Amino acid sequence: MEFIFHEKQEGSLCAQHCLNAILQGSYFTAIDLAELGRRLDESEQEHMAEAGYSSEEYKYFMKQPSSNYDDSGFFSIQVLQEALKVWNLELIPFNSSEPICQEARKDPRTQKAFICNFKEHWFTIRHIGNQWFNLNSLLTSPELLSETFLSLFLKQLQHEGYSIFVLSGDLPPCEADEVLRLVPAVQSVKPKLLAEVKPGAGDQTTTSPDEFDEDLQKAIEESRHLDEDNDKTLREALQLSMLDFHLSSPLPVVPENKPEEAVDVEGLRKQRLAFLSQNEPQQGQSRPSESPRTQAQDQPELPTAFPTDDLSEETLLEMAIKLSMENSV
Repeated sequence: MEFIFHEKQEGSLCAQHCLNAILQGSYFTAIDLAELGRRLDESEQEHMAEAGYSSEEYKYFMKQPSSNYDDSGFFSIQVLQEALKVWNLELIPFNSSEPICQEARKDPRTQKAFICNFKEHWFTIRHIGNQWFNLNSLLTSPELLSETFLSLFLKQLQHEGYSIFVLSGDLPPCEADEVLRLVPAVQSVKPKLLAEVKPGAGDQTTTSPDEFDEDLQKAIEESRHLDEDNDKTLREALQLSMLDFHLSSPLPVVPENKPEEAVDVEGLRKQRLAFLSQNEPQQGQSRPSESPRTQAQDQPELPTAFPTDDLSEETLLEMAIKLSMENSV
């Protein structure tokens, strides 16, 4: 945007700003345009004098103020047309039957620029690079117009009473046109009107990145607060949902640890001793004579897991306790 030449409104010099915007440079001053206006007045006076200096028409004309310029800085369409003739450019009314105007009404994107006027205010709409811009001097900076919005914008201006002129001819080359062909402009925030800018905010020709619309700032701030409220509400809802889930879910059944049954060590010891005493001969008594095979058959056999001949009493006791615990399970 900084490559686009854009003059801000000074007094009533909108015609000067309009011409310099369309040519993209400081080509005209108020003095230059006033001189053109004076020449037009002289030309009109000579034309009226053809009927005679003493004619009522001439006398009436001479009493009227200039219709081409005044001390406030206003300039007529005739002055603008005269200024553009230097560049072989011409302004044609938008509603004219000229082929260029018919094409402009059909598709304004085919044109190079438009000049608009309403209540003595002039401003330019121009094609720069591959984009369209509203170069109104009442704005703080150029306004980017999409190709879709261009047609709607022109219709809106006509509806509001603007007079629109189509520019015919080849515009002089400019730096902005070359730059924007390579790097198109991007505008996230529309420029303000100068009347909306607070005094002392600076008078640069382009808007800085920090120059945001107040309404947009408020909307962004409200959106942030809304997001924070939504996040807080969501967190509370999740907490309540989790609480409800825990209350409604059955508690897990924890298996109770059964106390281990006390092992009667003394009882096991007595049983072992009784078992052994039954298989031992009493003192002074002798067993009847039996064959080794018969004695082996009649004597109850211990399980192979209990080799009683080689185990100590403590080991046997431990094994008995272990078997007792396994059977209880």
